[in-house]
Amino acid sequence: MSLRALVGSGWKIVLLVLPFLVVGVALNVLFPSAFSVGGPPAALAVLSIIVLDCGTAVWAWSVVLIRTKVPKGELITSGPYSVVKHPLYTAVALLIWPWVGFLFDTWLGLALGIVMYVGRRMFAPEEERALSEKFGAAWDDYSKNVKMPWL
Repeated sequence: MSLRALVGSGWKIVLLVLPFLVVGVALNVLFPSAFSVGGPPAALAVLSIIVLDCGTAVWAWSVVLIRTKVPKGELITSGPYSVVKHPLYTAVALLIWPWVGFLFDTWLGLALGIVMYVGRRMFAPEEERALSEKFGAAWDDYSKNVKMPWL
């Protein structure tokens, strides 16, 4: 099983996010007050830890499913995949980047999460076409039954 098959559209998403990450980190270092979320306040820190824990669990669960099912040529439809079509990308974009940023007192994580989510929306349809071709009716059934296909 090739790494490219395991990563799917992830490499394209990383290439999209990378320049924003580099420029954002440089600007954050040069102008930290412009990026500050105010400490973070205690409530935001607690919320960040809770959401980050959930996001990390979804990400890890998704990775385990990919590592165990994809090499066998199986379509993943259980666990976080029963909720959203691309839980790994979605977890990092919405549940990890923003909340790590808030814990480090910067809104840069939110901006990176938005860019990553846009990248996921741009590149996932190509991945979904390939899955549709490979799995046919099983992919169609999965697409109809996933709880939040728009996410």
